Amino acid sequence: MILRGKFSPRRKALLALALIVLAWLGYAWYANIAITQGIEQKDMDWNGDGTVSRDEIIESFYAVAVNDSQEGNRHCRTFVWRSTGEQIRVDCRTEFKPAAAEEKK
Repeated sequence: MILRGKFSPRRKALLALALIVLAWLGYAWYANIAITQGIEQKDMDWNGDGTVSRDEIIESFYAVAVNDSQEGNRHCRTFVWRSTGEQIRVDCRTEFKPAAAEEKK
C-alpha cells in the first residue's frame, strides 16, 4: 500500500480503532480475561444452569478471569469474577506423559 499525502479522517479513525482493539487485547491477555485463555463456548456457563447464554459469552470478554495452577501432573483452571474475586468454579485435569521408549540393548 502506497500512502500519498496526509491520512484522511476515515483512515485516522480506522487506525485509532485498530490501536484500541490491539491495546484491549494486550490488556485482556495480561489480566487473564477468560476470552483470551482459550475457553470454549460450551465452558462459559458461569451461573451453572447448564446452558450458555449470550450474556455469559459477553461476560467472558470483561468480567471473568482465569487463574491457572499446576501441581505435578494436575492442571487446574480457577474461574473468578474480576470485580469481587469470588470463585465461579474450578476445572482440573490430570495429564500423563507418555512413557519414554526403552532403548534396545
